[in-house]
Amino acid sequence: MSVQPQRRDQLVRAAILEIGTTGSLDVTVGSIAKRAGVSPALAFHYFGDKDQLFLAAMRHILTIYGDEVRAALKRASSPRERLEAVIGTNFSPMNFRQEVISAWLNFYVMSQSFGPAFRLLNIYHRRLHSNLVHELKALGVSDPGAIATRIAGLIDGLYLRNAINPRDTTARSASAHVLAALEKEIGEFQ
Repeated sequence: MSVQPQRRDQLVRAAILEIGTTGSLDVTVGSIAKRAGVSPALAFHYFGDKDQLFLAAMRHILTIYGDEVRAALKRASSPRERLEAVIGTNFSPMNFRQEVISAWLNFYVMSQSFGPAFRLLNIYHRRLHSNLVHELKALGVSDPGAIATRIAGLIDGLYLRNAINPRDTTARSASAHVLAALEKEIGEFQ
């Protein structure tokens, strides 16, 4: 990796950690740059401002998530296994850790006032919904769109619950809650 992509990657990872440490977007480019071991001027050079840096951090998080979903789907051999793979990926060790959960919560807030964040969040929601609907249709359930919306909402809610009380909601328990809800929704269609 050449120096520029390496520095950008350092800044993106530092932004995720810094937001995770503070639990908010009330971080400075200077504190992110310090964590990355680079100058604030370099951070501004690569990203322009804090919003663009945070957007790059969320793209990084979503890239990891997308890679994990694709890998999990390749290993699955039935619609039910693919549903479980999509759900389980949301609670994998790379995706369901404190700094990533903090980044997600702040990303939701940011999307309310920053168009590029809103568009990126919308892409994520559409892909998750599409993945769920595709497998639910393959099972022959009635109203797969509504079921997918409820499952996606439960995933979001469990991220919020973990942010409020991390000891109360572990990756394992969160995944189990969503899978139990899925079971209630599709039990007869398996």
